[in-house]
Amino acid sequence: MVSVAVDGRRPDRSSEERIDEIRRKLEGVLGVPATEGNQVDVLRNGDEIFPAMLEAISGARHAIDFLTFVYWRAEIGTSFAETLSERARSGVRVRVLLDAWGARPIDHGLIDMMQDAGVRVRWFRPLHRLQPTKLNHRTHRKVMIVDEEIGFTGGVGIADEWRGDARNEDEWRDTHFRVRGPAVDGLRAAFLDNWLETETELYDPAIDRFPQQPQPGEAVIQCVRGASEAGWSDMSTLLLALLQLAEQRVRITTAYFVPGEELIERLCVAGDRGVKVEILLPGPHADKRFVQQAGQSVFERLLRHGVRIWRFRPSMLHAKIMTVDGLVANVGSANFNARSTELDEEINLVALDPALVRLLDEQFDDDLDRSEEIDADRWRDRSLRRRVLEGLTKPLRHKI
Repeated sequence: MVSVAVDGRRPDRSSEERIDEIRRKLEGVLGVPATEGNQVDVLRNGDEIFPAMLEAISGARHAIDFLTFVYWRAEIGTSFAETLSERARSGVRVRVLLDAWGARPIDHGLIDMMQDAGVRVRWFRPLHRLQPTKLNHRTHRKVMIVDEEIGFTGGVGIADEWRGDARNEDEWRDTHFRVRGPAVDGLRAAFLDNWLETETELYDPAIDRFPQQPQPGEAVIQCVRGASEAGWSDMSTLLLALLQLAEQRVRITTAYFVPGEELIERLCVAGDRGVKVEILLPGPHADKRFVQQAGQSVFERLLRHGVRIWRFRPSMLHAKIMTVDGLVANVGSANFNARSTELDEEINLVALDPALVRLLDEQFDDDLDRSEEIDADRWRDRSLRRRVLEGLTKPLRHKI
């Protein structure tokens, strides 16, 4: 875990001007103001992420709001349920929102434990109550807010697969942010946005204080929510805007890479403009082979335009990170695929902070050292069987 808020170095004037330009354009195309003075801690892998989250829960005094897509039958799931229950018994208001599809493997004994302790557990879009047209629209957000002061978001789910430090195939690679400052309000809104589908109480005046947020750091952060069923979401706009704004380098880490035609075209255009486009994807331990094959179907086209692609070897790569020109980072729950841009509820934080981006780029380089780059010539000569398997995914690419 590394905090970037204490880094006293400031970018030179030209970088400051560029940051202001990027901020203004992102605010303009998304209509979402950025907030200043945020402190961001980068949490890498379960060894850092889970202790930080559990520590925050244990220290809660007033309220905990917790939203996740994945909550599987696991030891770490028991740890979270026990800690949340202990806080609820101590008088803390605890709300837990689980996606009815992603969290269906949960041990229901844990739900009973939490509810008996006073935790308000709700299911987002229960499968038995939905119209068939809504079954495929889920909340993929991962959000936790403690005492309206500390927020967490990123890619991690509550399952033992995320424990450890990505040393082997049993320890998934992921990144989470811990945030203090005005951006916490944006994370609260992302939670409430989904919670209000299950309850109509917006807030409790006896608990929710809506404090004036402090400004403990230097990071400028924009909270971008992706909404399901919109056809075109702010998440799509965000990804396209970042690719268009890039002048030197784009680095993308994503678990599920099945971009739509608009994103494919923008990646190719960036490569043609001389932007260094580098993409890091899961390798031999990908958890969804069909999705991996669907993404591979566009490799040849991207490689022709100078895009470089690597596959992470030690374990399943589940992080969702994008950095641009060493100045801006985009981290959250959204992948580079149609599910995230068109179908699911997502939340990402766009951080304009060179120190933070420098750290994320260093971690990207470390991940590349444990990855294998796709050779354009060898990929062009891949077998007919592989091409056929990739082709079979075409009818479903807009759904995965």
